[in-house]
Amino acid sequence: MIAAMSDPARSAAFAHLAALAARPEARRIGARLAADPDRAHRLTFALDDLSLDLSRTALDETVLAGLFALAAAADLDGFRARLFAGAAVNVTEHRAAMHMALRSPADTGLRAALAAGGSEDASAIAGAERDRMRAFVAAVHEGRLRGATGERFTHVVNIGMGGSDLGPRVATEALTLGRSDAKLEARFLANIDGHAFAAAIAGLDPARTLFLIASKTFTTQETMENAAGARDWIAQALGEPAVGAHFVALSTNLKAVAAFGIPPAQVFGFRDWVGGRYSLWSPVGLVIALAAGWDKFQALLDGAWAMDCHFRDAPLAANLPVLLALAGVWHRNALGCTTHCVLAYDERLRRLPAHLQQVDMESNGKSVALDGSPAVAATAPVIFGEPGTSAQHSFMQLVHQGPAVIPVDFILAAQPDHDRVEAHRGLAANALAQAAALAFGRDEATVRAEMAAAGKSAAEIDLVAPARVCPGDRPSAFLMFHRLDAFSLGRLIALYEHKVAVQGCLWGIDSFDQWGVELGKQLAGGIQPALTPGSDHKAPDAATGASIARFQALRGER
Repeated sequence: MIAAMSDPARSAAFAHLAALAARPEARRIGARLAADPDRAHRLTFALDDLSLDLSRTALDETVLAGLFALAAAADLDGFRARLFAGAAVNVTEHRAAMHMALRSPADTGLRAALAAGGSEDASAIAGAERDRMRAFVAAVHEGRLRGATGERFTHVVNIGMGGSDLGPRVATEALTLGRSDAKLEARFLANIDGHAFAAAIAGLDPARTLFLIASKTFTTQETMENAAGARDWIAQALGEPAVGAHFVALSTNLKAVAAFGIPPAQVFGFRDWVGGRYSLWSPVGLVIALAAGWDKFQALLDGAWAMDCHFRDAPLAANLPVLLALAGVWHRNALGCTTHCVLAYDERLRRLPAHLQQVDMESNGKSVALDGSPAVAATAPVIFGEPGTSAQHSFMQLVHQGPAVIPVDFILAAQPDHDRVEAHRGLAANALAQAAALAFGRDEATVRAEMAAAGKSAAEIDLVAPARVCPGDRPSAFLMFHRLDAFSLGRLIALYEHKVAVQGCLWGIDSFDQWGVELGKQLAGGIQPALTPGSDHKAPDAATGASIARFQALRGER
């Protein structure tokens, strides 16, 4: 039974947070830090070497109490229990969200509810498919499984969209970038744009290239168009019979896979209780194991499972995903921040913001509550980010001095995997400096004093000083851990997955469906035939019809 989302307790909790945000000191950060030397210790929370420092936000004991009251009103404890019990928390699709089973030991016994009734042992099912994956990876790496001409594979190209691209891409890059121990060179092909296809296969030897087609239904338009191009490329170079040796399907549509020419031994599937944006832990992550090695893929799963257990078992007041989510709700709903920035001070995590965009914005970009009523509060912010320090020379001007307050998550590994010690100290100094600058800012009196000490004239000071003022009191969370390895990466990604789920629970929305994505797909399927010259397919509206005519005219087809 779905409770009404407009229940008085939840509404009252949001109203109380709004009242707390109206206090004169509600947005002050720098003054709190200056007045309370112990603040960083009280507001830093940890799981082993991973720490979450929330001291550079305006959270205080009163605000935290209000946020925990919201968690109680939303029955967050009950949600956690239902999630791990395999209940159909994906309400509109009548599905469980049991991606945690993908990284759990096979004998854990996590079960997932089935839409047709009953449940299945998700841990055992995931474990069995994981065993098949491990055997396949070993055969490739040991040279027992080779291309059609007998050559060993040296490159793997992952063809997939959305969660079948972003998650595997960020993990593969993080674990192989700049390393000499990669097993295969991995490339990724997502965009249907032919330029992306050309870039993905540039310089590759067909005899040494393995393609992974990641599409649960084996019908995703962009993926299948790119897969067809890859198939033609292999067939033209090596002959039609070679196709089966050079393709792997990550899919459950066995009939379509067989028609494509892929043998059953090279087909790996996963259940519908795994959403696309949570699928990097599934056979969709096969590219990670092929590129980085099975041990690293397993360590990635182990790190995520460690975070799963922490999220499931830790009390809310010491629970990292919960605390990160509560801080986000305070910024989004009480302080009205519509945008959120993720800055990973690690080049290996350069694709992490793109992955988190999907995890967050596709999960919680909703305006309808679980019971079909309007959501009681604003939901997902816009997520963006780049690696530090590159971001400092890009958009951080806006974050420091723009009219809107944009909360930031800083992510930093204390120990790098290179020997340029001073470079890493410089990287860390920049991350810490940015966080301090956002919190404390720089007032006009300080600017004027600095300029006067530098010998600037009064006229120059009057002209320039206002432009150099940074208001400060801009919030940030700081995530730090020992080093970026497969385990810590899995733990970090799972932290954000659970943070998003917690926020969906607090807002009373379904974080696990994505109906807004489907409309554009549906319309594209009807528009594409109308782009063909001489087609009698009608455009769905006059504006689209005019754009089609312009497109054809520019191509000389009309």
